[in-house]
Amino acid sequence: MPAADHLPIVETRHWPSEEDTLAFASRMAQAMSTQPDLANSFIALHGDLGAGKTTFVRHLLHALGVRGRIKSPTYAVVEPHAVPSGLAIHHFDFYRFADPREWEDAGFRDIFAGPGLKLAEWPQKAAGRIPLEDLAIKIEAMSDDTRTVTLQASTPRGAQLLKALHS
Repeated sequence: MPAADHLPIVETRHWPSEEDTLAFASRMAQAMSTQPDLANSFIALHGDLGAGKTTFVRHLLHALGVRGRIKSPTYAVVEPHAVPSGLAIHHFDFYRFADPREWEDAGFRDIFAGPGLKLAEWPQKAAGRIPLEDLAIKIEAMSDDTRTVTLQASTPRGAQLLKALHS
């Protein structure tokens, strides 16, 4: 793996089944649990409708300790979650985001400036407002189950997260 001073770092992976998505999400949750600074990441999720962005988020949140149903925040724009460790998690879906005033009115700037894990689907809809992501995950559906996944670390924290995923 290249050094963090050579950013961005890009990797491609294949998830032949949903079990591979679950395994990747579980490894990421483990890395965040053993290295708490990694849990303060901003992860941007890219992909077409039905690519598996929300499925990945559900697996990650369950692996981090979120209990109960995890719904897509398509209409609410953001769903907050908490886990027993006290980690604040915010799952954004900017698919229907259209009004820039909503950014200020909803306090999104404060959420992104604060600690905790931020996961954003359709981040390009909030371009110019959200900070640079630590890690971008682009999920492409190749067939009913197979996914090609491109990971791009854009910050030192993102590079640390990628490195931890190799451990």
